[in-house]
Amino acid sequence: MTDNAIRRSQRLNQITHAPHERLDKAVKANAPFDTLASYTRFLSAQYLFQTELKALYTHPLLIELIADLPDRCRAEQAKADLLDLQVAFPGPVPGAVNEPGLAEALGWLFVSEGSKLGAAFLIKRAVALDLSDTFGARHLGEQAGGRADGWKRFIRIIDDLPLNAEQEREIDRGAVAAFERFNVLLQHVYAPASEAEPA
Repeated sequence: MTDNAIRRSQRLNQITHAPHERLDKAVKANAPFDTLASYTRFLSAQYLFQTELKALYTHPLLIELIADLPDRCRAEQAKADLLDLQVAFPGPVPGAVNEPGLAEALGWLFVSEGSKLGAAFLIKRAVALDLSDTFGARHLGEQAGGRADGWKRFIRIIDDLPLNAEQEREIDRGAVAAFERFNVLLQHVYAPASEAEPA
């Protein structure tokens, strides 16, 4: 825990409030659950983001801190969702996170894990498109043990880690960067074909 006044996880929530709000507005503006076509674009962004983070979820040093980390990764579920809907895998987008330091990586994971709480609401909307946690919306499904318990266990680890002042700045930087990155991916997948695929 960073100090008695505010926990690290609370600070991360505070400093990511603005980029989180920007992302929420961008998601709503693109209405991913209004049509299946729009949803597949949103799914493509999710696939890109989770695929970019796969190296963090399988990093030995991070697994030492969070034992069930590999099981938390949703890259394979997002891949299966694309296959369910017969959507082509999107190509990589420049600017993916690349070998961040341990603390910065935890900031990225904080955002990825936190998004599972919001997924509880998103999957209810996906049902209207005839999708479920076994078809097309697997990456939004609830993992073993439940969302709340999984998040609490993750946060307990994050809050209790002994980090120095530089590492505190790094975890903050990683969390902000994660929200900004998903926004970039979202804009990419929703861009008109002429913009997304320059001649």
